[in-house]
Amino acid sequence: MPAFVSQILRFVFRLVMAVFAIIFAISLLFAALIALLFSLLMALFTGRKPVSPVVFSRFKRFSKDSVWPADAKRSDGSPIGGPSRSGKSGKPGEVVDVDVREVKDDKPQ
Repeated sequence: MPAFVSQILRFVFRLVMAVFAIIFAISLLFAALIALLFSLLMALFTGRKPVSPVVFSRFKRFSKDSVWPADAKRSDGSPIGGPSRSGKSGKPGEVVDVDVREVKDDKPQ
């Protein structure tokens, strides 16, 4: 008799956990739907593209066949790993700092 009771309790426990998992999954889908609607409404009111398509289109541009192909391009059209159009070399492992220039205030004090 105790084995039968433990089987029933185990079944009830699994059933309750499955219901909790389904409720959790539905709540995540609902939260994602609300975030999507909010993003679309903000895009509609501001006139700008939603963020998620922009991010995924940039990732798609850099990953054609594999994650980081050798022929991936920068936004200016130059290959990643080669020199950019600005003339700076983009060798891997090389750190390129910006050129220092003094900024003067045009307003008299």
